[in-house]
Amino acid sequence: MSLPYALAPQIGTDGRIGLIVLQSDETMEHELRQVVPNSDVGAFISRIPSASEVSNDSLAAMETDLPRAADLLPKTVSFDVVGYGCTSASSIIGTERVADLVGSVCETKAVTNPVSGLVAACNTLGVSKLALLTPYTEAVSESLRSALLAKGIETPVFGTFDEPVETKVARIDPSSVRDAAIKLGRDTGADAVFMSCTNLRTFSILQDVENAIGKPALSSNQAFFWHMLGLAGTTCARPCGLLWDHAVH
Repeated sequence: MSLPYALAPQIGTDGRIGLIVLQSDETMEHELRQVVPNSDVGAFISRIPSASEVSNDSLAAMETDLPRAADLLPKTVSFDVVGYGCTSASSIIGTERVADLVGSVCETKAVTNPVSGLVAACNTLGVSKLALLTPYTEAVSESLRSALLAKGIETPVFGTFDEPVETKVARIDPSSVRDAAIKLGRDTGADAVFMSCTNLRTFSILQDVENAIGKPALSSNQAFFWHMLGLAGTTCARPCGLLWDHAVH
């Protein structure tokens, strides 16, 4: 029996975002679901191969796979923004190169990543000196520090969990992240604290950190999603920290 049907508008009448998530990331999609508004905002996800242990070489290797991962997003969707969800790799590959690679295979108005989101957040909040917390080795963290310095953002206060294994990074207890961020963020040499890595679970502890240090608390997913949703012209379902009081410019 052949039955009639009607066509509905494409999902995402209030905004369409594409997201490229690392194969090893266990956190990003969980935190994204907490902030995507309850309107018709379409979120389309692709995955990119990533190594089980993080090094500068393994992060740089994602440059080759990035266009392939972006190309797996639906071709029928015209995106408001597509985001590449890796902080350290974006600093190594370069934010402009990331935008070029993604834009070469996706129809999108904008491309962003956690580093671009963080730089936009710092500019919006008037932050030029960060207390930086990362889970990775000092060598990997140094690439991010250099990339931020090139954008005029210093990281005079620095701490790391020194953990190269992604599975362990994803399981670091939020209370450990909170305590470390508070310890670093209280340093008077920093205007704010930044918890780097999209695999760190930060949404549940951002307010606690800000209450303890009296400064903005930023994280990779928070700054990334704030920037991505802002570029898509939509708002957040769950404000996370002082940053969400400000619009994306």
